[in-house]
Amino acid sequence: MSDDKAAVRPESDESESENAAESSGANVTGRASEAAETAEQFSDAAAGDVAAAAADLEADLANANPTDSAAAENPAESDKDSLQAELEKAQAKADENMDLALRTRAEMENLRKRQSRELENAHKYALDKIAAELIPVRDTLELGVAAAEEEQADLGKVVEGTELTLKMLTQALEKFNIIEVDPQGEKFNPDLHQAISMQEGTDQPANTVLTVMQKGYTLNDRLLRPAMVVIAK
Repeated sequence: MSDDKAAVRPESDESESENAAESSGANVTGRASEAAETAEQFSDAAAGDVAAAAADLEADLANANPTDSAAAENPAESDKDSLQAELEKAQAKADENMDLALRTRAEMENLRKRQSRELENAHKYALDKIAAELIPVRDTLELGVAAAEEEQADLGKVVEGTELTLKMLTQALEKFNIIEVDPQGEKFNPDLHQAISMQEGTDQPANTVLTVMQKGYTLNDRLLRPAMVVIAK
């Protein structure tokens, strides 16, 4: 009996060992399946992430400016193009400033020439107005001389014509502020008068103008010619 029990125990141990092995194998198989499923899930998620990233990249490339893309691909070329654009802009501005300077210089030269011509004409024709006023006086004098040379000349008319001519001349001179200086009976003024002699034994106060030998003239209050006078001593 003891031998039979001893013989049966190994069979029981072997059965338990087999059951344990089968259970362990099942556990390993289950873990392997779970690992495979997890790996597949991770693989699917990674593939999805990669696909999404690729889609986003394609969208960015579709919306991107070709110039920006070219600049990103070749930054050195982009900098060169930018510098070239700035250079062309500066050159255009320089050309504009040069053109403005040349036109300004031409305008200044034309202005200088015009002013020079006007100044020359002012010097040449400064007396054109007064000359136009004096020519009629000359015409009147010529007519008076011709009338005086007639055989039956009327002296009264000659004198009258001469007085009219003198009046015309005085008016012409006054039109240009040429005023005569006639200091008869006035006190001697060295700024306007020039004494050519002094006379004693008069009842006039000293330095009184007794006789005007030649009238003086002023132009706009500036002395042209002093009056030649005889004064009392």
